[in-house]
Amino acid sequence: MSGASSDLSPVIAASAHWLARAYPPAASDGPAHARAEHQARQAATVAAWLRYPTVIDAALVAIAGPGGSALLDWRAGSEPEDDFAADEGWRTWVDEVVVSWAACLLADPMLARRAVDAVVAAMPVPEGRPRPHARRGGEFRKLISPDDKDRAATVLMRHPDLLEPVADMHRDDLYYLLGVEAKVA
Repeated sequence: MSGASSDLSPVIAASAHWLARAYPPAASDGPAHARAEHQARQAATVAAWLRYPTVIDAALVAIAGPGGSALLDWRAGSEPEDDFAADEGWRTWVDEVVVSWAACLLADPMLARRAVDAVVAAMPVPEGRPRPHARRGGEFRKLISPDDKDRAATVLMRHPDLLEPVADMHRDDLYYLLGVEAKVA
């Protein structure tokens, strides 16, 4: 997974940006936007590493492309005014499954913890060395244990009912991957 992260940078950045734009913070100040984008990036990173766990997986998505945001835009009601505007090109790097899984993680702290544990467990550690603190999930602190300011910045982005149309798209696959029982309504 460590090698895949750099190859997945465009997918992670675009998917996180999509989440932060579709579910913006209530406050319009810069710090709130930065906090929301940071949490979205952590969720998208975990989701992308789960979806594309090897360097080869990351290389294949870089070649084939992740699919774009069209269906997500429609499901969330956040369609751009002009898909072909020069500043909308980032949308082509949005990965529907990564966004759906990231939405699941943002809405469910226990699932987020389980996903981070799975990602951390899969990270290679040199033989004979202890697992560094950052590899125990510390770099995903804002995702798994946000503080009050983080929560305030992501009221919409972490609201399960608002995320449901997006999270539901690929939730079953995430549950299967993480060995989680599907919740019965």
